[in-house]
Amino acid sequence: MASSLARTPNAALVLADGSVFRGLGLGAQGRAVGEVCFNTAMTGYQEVLTDPSYAGQIITFTFPHIGNVGVNAEDVEADAPAARGLVLRADVTRPSSFRALEPLDTWLRANRLVGIAGIDTRRLTRLIRSRGFQTAGIDHGAVDLETLAAEVAAWPGLEGMDLAREVTCRQAYTWDETRWRAGAGYGLVSEASRRVVVVDYGVKKNILRSVAGLGCHVTVVPADTGAGEIMAREPDGIVLSNGPGDPAATGEYAVPVIRDLVATGKPVFGICLGHQMLALALGARTVKMANGHRGVNHPIKNLETGLVEITSQNHGFVVDAESLPASVAPTHVSLFDGTLAGLRVEGKPVFSVQFHPEASPGPQESHSLFRVFAERMGIAVRP
Repeated sequence: MASSLARTPNAALVLADGSVFRGLGLGAQGRAVGEVCFNTAMTGYQEVLTDPSYAGQIITFTFPHIGNVGVNAEDVEADAPAARGLVLRADVTRPSSFRALEPLDTWLRANRLVGIAGIDTRRLTRLIRSRGFQTAGIDHGAVDLETLAAEVAAWPGLEGMDLAREVTCRQAYTWDETRWRAGAGYGLVSEASRRVVVVDYGVKKNILRSVAGLGCHVTVVPADTGAGEIMAREPDGIVLSNGPGDPAATGEYAVPVIRDLVATGKPVFGICLGHQMLALALGARTVKMANGHRGVNHPIKNLETGLVEITSQNHGFVVDAESLPASVAPTHVSLFDGTLAGLRVEGKPVFSVQFHPEASPGPQESHSLFRVFAERMGIAVRP
């Protein structure tokens, strides 16, 4: 791709507050409208762009060198990106990685993702931090600021929006792929000793790989699957996956199911949106955050061990710790802002975390939570 200096601005980013940023178009031509957020990760942009939790959002990458290692067929968390668009500081350069199959911009066009580069992402990030989330729109091509501003003003926002239905699977399927290893790629489950049902609210593939790697037969079911159908599969454990949107909106149909699953006494492990909806099912409440947590450098304190872990996070809603009932104990807390990051149910093998233990991308310090889940199911896993 040509350098930024050789290209003429042909795109614009418009925010709901009237702010306008002009820059260089990336990926597909056209318009994209969604909630603008920022991600502070220094690596893993392909995993971020394919994380279903980003449905309805335009991602601003604060790290400037996005696209420098190209894209490949392995580093994806879903078959197609759910994000609405992306915002970059620097233009995409020629890939410099032996794993690259094609440039990022080519991949963006193939996946119909609209992007913009060459803008002051520091200014944009500070604006989001000071004013909170807001709707934004990208126009790449024949820029029409008036039309774009009207579409931005008309977009309803993520609060009250159920997006799990957009990204969940349409029918149940089984999964046997395990985590990636350098020089070997992805593995396969050789022998499954337990059955796990994963409720797909927007599940990332690395969560499925991590569960399968415990020696489990994994079945993934749609977000609106009933408790009876789930239990008919005779699971030894249940995972409530990550996903996008407002947990209260998705919870209208998911919470009654989760209550029934908890009542079975089976081990239940909630991750991100699954954590939030588990909390709702237990009697707590969730709230929209001003900025959210998105990155791979978030420190979390384990209240039960006193240890601090650096975690991968992606969420714009949070469980109100003050609303937890007496039967639910907080287990983790964010050292950035003190928000609740984990819980467990007293006397039951039910627990959840706000962060991403599968860490794709991100550090693997919290991957031990999958071992905790395995132990709840009676699997002895080596550290």
